[in-house]
Amino acid sequence: IQDSKWKVKKILVNPFQSLSLQMHEYRAEHWIVLKGKATVEINGKISYLIENQSTYIPLKSKHRISNNNSISLELIEVQCGKSVEESDIIRFEDKYGRLNT
Repeated sequence: IQDSKWKVKKILVNPFQSLSLQMHEYRAEHWIVLKGKATVEINGKISYLIENQSTYIPLKSKHRISNNNSISLELIEVQCGKSVEESDIIRFEDKYGRLNT
């Protein structure tokens, strides 16, 4: 669900996978873990979340979430800001070949 300045997504991270290292110019994000254990990187600092824990990713922060476990990681992502469009993703590392050119 979404509006012009916010969006809510459910994200699944498969075992031993991670999202790209990225940042956003126009939005901040909140991640809430529903199932599994998350390894979170924000501006080079690593933290860990378990079910029912959350974190805040400030605007213009380099971040990624990883699942270093054998069960799937499920989370809710709440995006808030001037723009919540997919074009507001600047990727620095990506296993899937989606780096910005």
